[in-house]
Amino acid sequence: MFTLPEGFLSYFKDWEEKISAFITCALDSPPDSGESSGAAETEAMAGLRGLPYGVKDLIAVKGLSLSCGSKLLEEFRSPYTATAVQKLEAAGSWVIGKTNMDEFGMGSSTDNSALKKTNNPWDLNRVSGGSSGGSAAAVAAGQVPFALGSDTGGSVRQPAAFCGVVGLKPTYGAVSRYGLVAYASSLEGIGVLADTTARCRAVFATIRGKDPMDQTSQDAPAEAPPLYEPTTRNRPKVIGVLSAETIAKAIATAAINETDREAGTLETAAQAATLEAEVARGFELAKNRLAALGHTLVNVEIPSLKYGVPAYYTIATAEASANLARFDSVRYGARPAWAENPEDLINQARNAGFGAEVKLRILLGTFVLRSGFQDRYYLRAQRIRAGIRRNFEELLGSANYTEPAEVPGQQNSSLSCDAILMPVFPTRAFDRGPSSLSPFAQKAADLYTCCANLAGLPALAFPVSVEGGLPVGVQLLGRAFAEGTLLDIVEPYEQAHPFPHPEGYRAFWS
Repeated sequence: MFTLPEGFLSYFKDWEEKISAFITCALDSPPDSGESSGAAETEAMAGLRGLPYGVKDLIAVKGLSLSCGSKLLEEFRSPYTATAVQKLEAAGSWVIGKTNMDEFGMGSSTDNSALKKTNNPWDLNRVSGGSSGGSAAAVAAGQVPFALGSDTGGSVRQPAAFCGVVGLKPTYGAVSRYGLVAYASSLEGIGVLADTTARCRAVFATIRGKDPMDQTSQDAPAEAPPLYEPTTRNRPKVIGVLSAETIAKAIATAAINETDREAGTLETAAQAATLEAEVARGFELAKNRLAALGHTLVNVEIPSLKYGVPAYYTIATAEASANLARFDSVRYGARPAWAENPEDLINQARNAGFGAEVKLRILLGTFVLRSGFQDRYYLRAQRIRAGIRRNFEELLGSANYTEPAEVPGQQNSSLSCDAILMPVFPTRAFDRGPSSLSPFAQKAADLYTCCANLAGLPALAFPVSVEGGLPVGVQLLGRAFAEGTLLDIVEPYEQAHPFPHPEGYRAFWS
């Protein structure tokens, strides 16, 4: 059997009483610690042997809950295990429990969970972020050294920034989605939250790769940057800087050319995207530290980024309305005690089982897919998505590694940006009081994170400072399958500027 460090159980339970990161726990039944499967143990697998970890409760683990944070599935237990979890089990890690989340991954706070609210370990009166807030809080508190989450429009990176941990959203298709209850299939993928960059690298190296159970999964091209190559780790990189000012200015400019109603909406979105002073200081600090480490920073623009949020929510809600149709209490979900007919059964079950945010997004998705509305909304959003992808590829290079990109302002140069530096969220972790962000402001703030999902690119969030007692994070976006490049930038950064931890944190794993 695996043996937990002395004092860990009481430590875990003390933190759990304060932050409520887990929906279910399996502390009392660790598996046998036998030899890992496979012909040879990789460097990543060796680093994960014996470690417990958390799994967001929309990723399947056989015999454990698969509630998706919803009352409709509160009693459901998974009959099988996701591929990513199977790979971690083969590496010798074990699931310590299922973490809390916004219902079906829809939210930015984890307060949309129908089962419990998760508090931020830095300030128990503030949210942990969403939708992978339980996973981020558990890592930040030291309950687990890493956890799996999912990222549809920032659901790994935003809680990572709020809780002061590392959060990786891999390239779409780099990690198998088999066993993931996705609400937006073309946007969502399994991601990693970890206490260190090296641990994040090891977890990703273990779970990535093509899976016959998921036709969207694929191996990285041979030309993609390697994950474990010490000679590239400290090599200076070219980092494009996409500032909040540039984005807000682009939105405000777009508002001038729209109708009064649309202009007002864009102006409100521009205000919601403005960084608070503490986050702006953290962003500038990150720029200065990266430059001091030898990286070249250049200012860049993404012209189509200003339309990212409406395109994202149009596509995501459309896919949600289709994906969540299966939860009808006939095939899945809790059933009402009595119903007159099958239609009444479905209506009662969904009315009682789905929360307000889930109902809203299903209705929005049904609306944009109506006959006569697809061209106006859904197909237009898909064209915007293609434009955002092209804009990123112009700076970073194509996904197939055949076309070089160019740095803005450098004529006839084949030098491309290795990564793009962006904010993660315009505020630090917000509270639940009157000063809390409105639902619209929370959605508008997804501008900084959702475009990586629209383009299918990897993104890595990491903490840079503590401002006013709360962590501030930034993110790096990279070329498709260039997770190794992002990790190579952040790991030396972490060595030079160790990541902070909340008061009461203890590290039980090296």
